[in-house]
Amino acid sequence: MSPKIFIPPGGVGKGTSVSGARILQKQVYEMEQRRIRVLVAKPGLDGHDRGAKVVARALRDAGMEVIYTGLRQTPEMIVEAALQEDVDVVGLSVLSGAHLTWVPKVTALLKARGADDVLVLVGGIIPQADVPVLQEAGVEGIFGPGTPTTDIARFIEERLGRTAAGVPTGAAH
Repeated sequence: MSPKIFIPPGGVGKGTSVSGARILQKQVYEMEQRRIRVLVAKPGLDGHDRGAKVVARALRDAGMEVIYTGLRQTPEMIVEAALQEDVDVVGLSVLSGAHLTWVPKVTALLKARGADDVLVLVGGIIPQADVPVLQEAGVEGIFGPGTPTTDIARFIEERLGRTAAGVPTGAAH
């Protein structure tokens, strides 16, 4: 999701007022310090959400802000929620075997709506033969049953380059 940053009249550079530069600096700092926001969704008719709830709770416990959309979401509903919530990550839980139907629709809609910088993850029972198809569709992480939730949180932090609390990785604490 592209951040919304105020640009002082006349742009930034020569002639930028000190107050305008400070506003921009504050906005960039706040954007970098923002906690990671994750949307967890269950696309399609899959009615099993225990795993999605476990992951959502674990990511919340790791310090991320988590929005859980609930069961039976359409790709359009998922993308709309992702845009409204200004999330950094969309995690899709698919146990029904319909991942090749739902996931590419979600990633295509994110791209069409200008949110192709949102990290997309998929959890569920994904056959190894389907992994390249999902990666080609824009999925960056695929997590099967039994994946430690700490691995998922660490993956998100590494891919986004900051901790759950928004601190850039590698920064002194």
